Amino acid sequence: MGANSSSISDLSENEYLKRLSGTESISENDPFWNQLLSFSFTTPTNSAELKLLEEATISVCKSLVENNPRTGNLGALIKVFLSRTKELKISAECQNHLFIWQAHNALFLISCLLKVFICQMPEEEMQLHFTYEEKSPVTYQADSEDLIEELLCCLIKLIIDIPLLDITYGISLEAVSTLVVFLSCQLFHKEILRQSISHKYLMHGRCLPYTSRLVKTLLYNFIRQEKRPPPGTHIFEQQSDGGGLLYGLASGVATGLWTVFTLGGVGSKPAPHQEQSSPLASQSLLLLLVLANLTDAPDTPNPYRQAIMSFKNTQDSTAFPSSNPHAFQINFNSLYTALCEQQKSDQATLLLYMLLHQNSNVRTYMLARTDMENLVVPILEILYHVEERNSHHVYMALIILLILTEDDGFNRSIHEVILKNITWYSERVLTEISLGSLLILVVIRTIQYNMTRTRDKYLHTNCLAALANMSAQFRSLHQYAAQRIISLFSLLSKKHNKVLEQATQSLRGSLSSDDVPLPDYAQDLNVIEEVIRMMLEIINSCLTNSLHHNPNLVYALLYKRDLFEQFRTHPSFQDIMQNIDLVITFFSSRLQQAGAELSVERVLEIIKQGAVALPKDRLKVFLNYNSP
Repeated sequence: MGANSSSISDLSENEYLKRLSGTESISENDPFWNQLLSFSFTTPTNSAELKLLEEATISVCKSLVENNPRTGNLGALIKVFLSRTKELKISAECQNHLFIWQAHNALFLISCLLKVFICQMPEEEMQLHFTYEEKSPVTYQADSEDLIEELLCCLIKLIIDIPLLDITYGISLEAVSTLVVFLSCQLFHKEILRQSISHKYLMHGRCLPYTSRLVKTLLYNFIRQEKRPPPGTHIFEQQSDGGGLLYGLASGVATGLWTVFTLGGVGSKPAPHQEQSSPLASQSLLLLLVLANLTDAPDTPNPYRQAIMSFKNTQDSTAFPSSNPHAFQINFNSLYTALCEQQKSDQATLLLYMLLHQNSNVRTYMLARTDMENLVVPILEILYHVEERNSHHVYMALIILLILTEDDGFNRSIHEVILKNITWYSERVLTEISLGSLLILVVIRTIQYNMTRTRDKYLHTNCLAALANMSAQFRSLHQYAAQRIISLFSLLSKKHNKVLEQATQSLRGSLSSDDVPLPDYAQDLNVIEEVIRMMLEIINSCLTNSLHHNPNLVYALLYKRDLFEQFRTHPSFQDIMQNIDLVITFFSSRLQQAGAELSVERVLEIIKQGAVALPKDRLKVFLNYNSP
């Protein structure tokens, strides 16, 4: 590239890149490297410019692939970078801008070339390119130190050891991004990799002892959300509103990996664009998620997943188990705050899911927080804006709620937290509502959206399971939440009647025509009846366990009592309808005794009095659901 290269259009004819990729071997001590690495580059800020970059360097990369077996120039470039990183920490402390700048540029080149090698050839062939030397054609050092392992170890040590300053922000970011590129091999394999470069080097050997420190550093990068230094403090020119070139390249790779290890996102909308105020935090989180989701090696469990599963709070003084060498401590309060603030990002939502699901220390801490609304409300916003979110973000948010609602303490406490003026909820003005009632409203809205749009049985089941987990602890339900519960049942009832009518008409039509295939109405009917039963169980659970706490639900039940009439004698619902029928009959009788034209306030008063008088042992108890 050289000092004069500052635009994409110059790259294909750049004399330094031509020499790097040419037929001449370049010694590690050649002054050429100082010239090559003294470049400033106008940063591409969009995918079109990134594509132009790849097109402009096709000939250079092709030449390097062809000539490297003879020249060993890729290995020489890596060794130049490794030699410069040995004094990187001292350079940072001494504010040696030039030294850090050239080390950064060397890593920048390595990463761009690495991306090309991973895209164009099998892993085995790519590994050979790291071993070729400046000797006779196609010779390599079979017994030499492993350059890939040394490079990976160097990158990890750079991430965990170099202090994060304005002048080191760029190289720290590129080190994280280069590891993401290294791990992108999975993108080019249909089968799950269990013996890739990442398994060979990151789960064994020299890299393994740094596992806990790397995970801890990546977590703290996410927690701190350090912004990119302002213009003028960079060691090379960049656009103030975009990431570095390598950041752009690695982000593309990471996005692909992200799709691989989440729920796939097939047919789902892309996540809304998030302005990257902290590209280092974003890339660190992506790297952490990729590392944690690597498959176990044939002989070794994933140490990064083990580290994520076992880290503890800095205030926890209990001893670490000797069986886990990768355990460490981190500030849970800072982690909790960062997770609350970053839930608009689906990567942050996946991290929250992983921690709640796999780390019992984190789960216990979060469930004990007295400000749980700071975490739950952002999750509810994800579900509320389901139309704008991709499917895996919605699923993760829902599973997080399902995990939380397995805890009885959580289910009780959310009804004690009162929220004011929920501005993002547009269907109705909510000036004051409990967190529990808001959760119910959002989950019901998600179910109704799913019924009319995606029709995903998995989503239905998990929404209803979350409501079922909560139902025994429903307390002082907001009147609107109570209405929406009965309205959802009304919608399901109408759908049931419609499908039943279609099935009847179809059966009559089939008697006169043997050639027309029948739609599978029986399956549709079974699904709807299963959902209706779950709704009845939710209502029943609330009535059985907390009738006297929920006069608004009883009021809504009485107001729409005719809805339940058709299910009293239905064989699928007879048992579960006994409680509801008993409650309707009991309270209807008391209202009739009180006279006609009662006000809403008087009806609620009669319901509260009747709730105390109704013997609890007359109501049958049904079971709740748990997460899969």
